[in-house]
Amino acid sequence: MPNPTAAMLVIGDEILSGRTRDANAYHLAGVLSAAGIDLLEVRVVPDDHDVIVSALDALRGRYTHVFTSGGIGPTHDDITADAVAAAFGVGIAVREDARALLEEAMARRGTAASPDQLRMARVPDGARLIVNDVSGAPGFSLGNVHVMAGVPSIFRAMLDALLPGLQAGVPRESREVRFEVGESRVAGPLRDLAERTPGLTFGSYPFSDGDLRGTNVVVRGTDPALLDEAVTRLEEIRRAVS
Repeated sequence: MPNPTAAMLVIGDEILSGRTRDANAYHLAGVLSAAGIDLLEVRVVPDDHDVIVSALDALRGRYTHVFTSGGIGPTHDDITADAVAAAFGVGIAVREDARALLEEAMARRGTAASPDQLRMARVPDGARLIVNDVSGAPGFSLGNVHVMAGVPSIFRAMLDALLPGLQAGVPRESREVRFEVGESRVAGPLRDLAERTPGLTFGSYPFSDGDLRGTNVVVRGTDPALLDEAVTRLEEIRRAVS
């Protein structure tokens, strides 16, 4: 049975402008790979309601899971929750269980939730909350879309809470073989090996180390025995092209 698939939708003008460097896609990719969920697409969109809705409609019908980050804070440009509600055709309002989580977290910090902060308790109808112990403001899941914060520490906390309840598969492992020759020397033999081993994926990544120009070949898959066999073949290729 094939692994579940996933896409990530990164939402925010600050990512597209270069003001903020996204760290959440990197973290998500590693966590999903270890859980046996194959991340196949990452898309970045601006804080634009119609663009977010269109992207959600395209992704949620194509993949088992869609993970979003960004746009669920207290400010006017935090429109992700509204866009998700629109994509699913449901209403959205402050929900009492979400309000309780937020107000409890604020009380622990000695403050009360302001009207702007209560925007973070607005949840689409029918959604399931994703709690986090960092800020207290919840994310949510609606259908196969999982909506989480853009702040990396909060995103990671939400993902930790969410992941145990998701359909998962066989963890994907990787092996790496270093070639101290350029990619062009490796390309032909690597292509032949990849064609003979359809259960694995191969990637070649050039590097430079002083005057040395080399290539790291990474092979990924779910079958450890097949991976070990591929490494043996790669080491044979390395000896042949050295």
